[in-house]
Amino acid sequence: MAVRTVVLDVGGVLALVEPMDFDKRWEAEFGWPSGTIGTVLADVWEAGAVGRVTEAEVHQAMSDRLGLTPAQADAVMADMWRQYLGVANTELIGYVRTLRPAYRTAILSNSFVGARDREHRRYGFGDLVDELIYSHEVGMNKPDPRLWELTCRRMSVAPHEMVFVDNVLELVESARAFGIHGVLFESTTQAIRDIGAQLR
Repeated sequence: MAVRTVVLDVGGVLALVEPMDFDKRWEAEFGWPSGTIGTVLADVWEAGAVGRVTEAEVHQAMSDRLGLTPAQADAVMADMWRQYLGVANTELIGYVRTLRPAYRTAILSNSFVGARDREHRRYGFGDLVDELIYSHEVGMNKPDPRLWELTCRRMSVAPHEMVFVDNVLELVESARAFGIHGVLFESTTQAIRDIGAQLR
């Protein structure tokens, strides 16, 4: 059966992002050794990606473990979100808009608690696609095979009826191993071409 669904990642695909190095700036600001934030908060970042903590708990952990004031914790997190959200890939977003109603569309993102609201405010993703699947809401990350299964179920398709676009080769290969048509995002022009080739 032909492809009926196109599913895309956010960071590095629908949103163009910088490397996540906000922590380096703040480590320099506070005079901490490089890697301090990542090491001290490693379990918090991991928990936030699969929804095991709230945003308030993330901020509290920053204050408790790093000795930051609430205002300082807010500033660090604001910087994190600035980098996390990036800027719109307007060409690809415009292309995705043209796919409906002929194809159902979805976002599948390894995310962080708080991402849905922020991304919708900035990019209107809730209006762009039929389904939003965030790791922090479903409790699992790509490339967990259960997430491919959940996505197929949400979209009411078999794996071979889906195209999945991501900028991380490991995740694209995992999707392919599950039977999904995987497209590795390397540039917008290339991705649109490769998606189109799967839809013909």
